[in-house]
Amino acid sequence: MTVNRNLASIRNIGIIAHIDAGKTTTTERVLFYTGKTYRIGNVDEGTTVTDFMEQERERGITIQSAAITCEWKGHQINLIDTPGHIDFTAEVQRSLRVLDGGVVVFDAVAGVEPQSETVWRQADRYSVPRICFVNKMDRMGADFHRTIAMIRERLNANPIAIQLPIGAESDFRGVVDLITQQAWIYADELGARPQEIDIPADMLDSVEQAREALVEAIAETNDDLTLKYLEGEDISNEELIAGLRQATLRGELVPVLCGSSLKNKGVQPLLDAVVYYLPSPLDRPPISGTSPTSDEVVTRPPEFDAPTTALVFKIVTDPFVGRLAYVRVYSGILQSGKALLNVTRNRKERIGRLMRIYADKREEITEIGAGDIAAIIGLKQSFTGETLSDPNHPILLEPITFPEPVISVAIEPRSKADQDKLSDALSRLADEDPTFRVRVDENTGQTLISGMGELHLEVLIDRMIREFNVNAKVGKPQVAYRETITQPVEAEGRFVRQTGGRGQYGHVKVRFEPLEPGSGFVFENAIVGGVIPKEYIKPVEEGIREALEGGGHSGYPVVDVKAILFDGSYHEVDSSEMAFRIAGSLAVREGIPKARPVLLEPMMEVEIVVPEEFLGDVIGELNSRRGQIDGLEVHSPGMQAIRATVPLAEMFGYATRLRSNTQGRGTFSMEFSHYAPVPESVAREII
Repeated sequence: MTVNRNLASIRNIGIIAHIDAGKTTTTERVLFYTGKTYRIGNVDEGTTVTDFMEQERERGITIQSAAITCEWKGHQINLIDTPGHIDFTAEVQRSLRVLDGGVVVFDAVAGVEPQSETVWRQADRYSVPRICFVNKMDRMGADFHRTIAMIRERLNANPIAIQLPIGAESDFRGVVDLITQQAWIYADELGARPQEIDIPADMLDSVEQAREALVEAIAETNDDLTLKYLEGEDISNEELIAGLRQATLRGELVPVLCGSSLKNKGVQPLLDAVVYYLPSPLDRPPISGTSPTSDEVVTRPPEFDAPTTALVFKIVTDPFVGRLAYVRVYSGILQSGKALLNVTRNRKERIGRLMRIYADKREEITEIGAGDIAAIIGLKQSFTGETLSDPNHPILLEPITFPEPVISVAIEPRSKADQDKLSDALSRLADEDPTFRVRVDENTGQTLISGMGELHLEVLIDRMIREFNVNAKVGKPQVAYRETITQPVEAEGRFVRQTGGRGQYGHVKVRFEPLEPGSGFVFENAIVGGVIPKEYIKPVEEGIREALEGGGHSGYPVVDVKAILFDGSYHEVDSSEMAFRIAGSLAVREGIPKARPVLLEPMMEVEIVVPEEFLGDVIGELNSRRGQIDGLEVHSPGMQAIRATVPLAEMFGYATRLRSNTQGRGTFSMEFSHYAPVPESVAREII
């Protein structure tokens, strides 16, 4: 396969949504209709292409984002199916970072759900244009117009219907295209040959109104079309499609389609919409980064003769070929056998082999060009979020930021033989997953693994047992508490060690100040007159950072602190980087206990959907768990949605309690919101 030179025909898109909205089912239909598969995979039967891990097939959920390349109407579509569960939010984040457009899938019954809001915000952060697909139109209680209203209210978006459903619930048969005014019904089982029919008589008025609203919305975004519209001239379908494309790329409008992926209805028009309305690499602004030598901003256009620039967005350990690095190429051409510079680590890397990816299958290629996505075998030192570029024209792209883990468990090998296997498995899994952390507790010597939630850790432990044959004992889940300080304090760190021969000398004075929640750690160098030489400043910062991460007054990592190095002294002969690093950590040990430290706990945003008759019991239960009710709203007929903020520590085992409180009819989803101080009575128990 050669490089696709026609950049305008490439679409890099992700399918994103709340858990169970039908992302993987939609992806399976896309693969079937584009001729990539010859039978349709089913999530419930565990026969899908993109959910290829054993854990995914058993649980019926997506855990890892999977990339697939397919073709539709002369366009190459690189499609990434992402997970919906909040525990795997990192997969969505890193996919959105390298994609040009998104298809957001909504459940027509539930409408906008909590995780839909999260992925929408993530897409906003990376300015990813998107289209919406209202799925499950065949289900009881499906409501296309209510879902559009929820998108407008909850997501502050400007959705516009470009189709209307023919029938709803069990009568859902097809769709009316509002631009071409054609009606299609899906009569055959596989939905491969939709039939064109006349618009049903009872829909003529609503189609006319909806088309009028669509034309007006498109005209408002384009001066030429506004003029035509106001003068009553006809606007052609081609002009409408071009106008809607431009408005979608600018984020002014979000086209909405509908269908039922499971029943094979409405997927081909969705593919058409991907081609018509979502951007090619040429429609996105050129990628910009900084020059590692001068810190000036450098841009790279999506051109083949520009210097090579690529971003590693995912690492996968494959049992057959070893370590695979997924990359998005932004400019130039990648060729197998060629040497590139990993700019983040300033190390040369050689590309072994290049692969085009079809979920867990792959096809070898010799080169890949700007705007495309592929996987590289043979990169030893490159990790998620790092930049690869032409060694003669280095550029450093913005890395991908990930949320901090909120839950930990202790893990230990059952036998001596498992010890080595365990450390190998942990380091490989930490390579793959940036939200999975491994650390050894200094006080107890235990190995602690941390992740985004109970399910996240459960899946990782399951993979350890199956893929790496590790036998390990696992402790109970524990909340990842943090500490912060509440008042400024000055501290001194002095490290003096006299031995026979050269000694050690490091002396620093540091002011610690509290920062706004979520600020992390900030270091400021306020040394004047060279009382500490320049080369010792960085070791001081590293010493302070390590000591804060190692745990403060009650043994938990300290966050939201500013450290200002304002004074100190050094010795011509005895001072060393090591001495200043230790002096920095001694300043932390002295200063933090004096700064009135408080314990922080992760707070979760919880949405619980329950039948109305159980509302009182569920709210009472939340109050007993230190929860704060943020709001109530009607979810669907007879069902209420409760939004609340609850400490993570109180949510263990909640699924079982909710089932018993609501006769098994209540469901809930939660995601991390922020860290907040723990009440003193609770803090004393924890410590």
